Amino acid sequence: MTWVHDDGGRAAAGYKGTTGDCVVRAIAIAMELPYQEVYDGINAAAVGERRGKRKGISNARLGVYKPTTRRYIESRRWAWVPTMQIGQGCTVHLRANELPAGRLIVSVSKHLVAVIDGVIHDLEDCSRDGTRCVYGYWHQGTR
Repeated sequence: MTWVHDDGGRAAAGYKGTTGDCVVRAIAIAMELPYQEVYDGINAAAVGERRGKRKGISNARLGVYKPTTRRYIESRRWAWVPTMQIGQGCTVHLRANELPAGRLIVSVSKHLVAVIDGVIHDLEDCSRDGTRCVYGYWHQGTR
């Protein structure tokens, strides 16, 4: 799968260094939104979240809980397509020929990544040479 280095507008928004912001980056890239808008939106969506034992509430810079991620993405009218069921095993991998065309936000183990027409847009190639299992993806459409 082809990979393009893309920080989702993080540097242009004035942020430096490395951090755990894959949720913000993937959403900003796939939805073509400004990084700062998504960053602020994720933090706003985390308000009122129940505090977790490990990291408190979701944080755009340090990590976002799955329910908050889902709520934010679906509020933008993107639809979730699961590709894996419990006990089923991996049926879809992070490969161009196993994902549909278009703008996608793909969920893989401990990471979200933007895939646009079969091309990974992220800080690094996270495909593991096409062996990384896809749990599901969001695409623009109706729910």
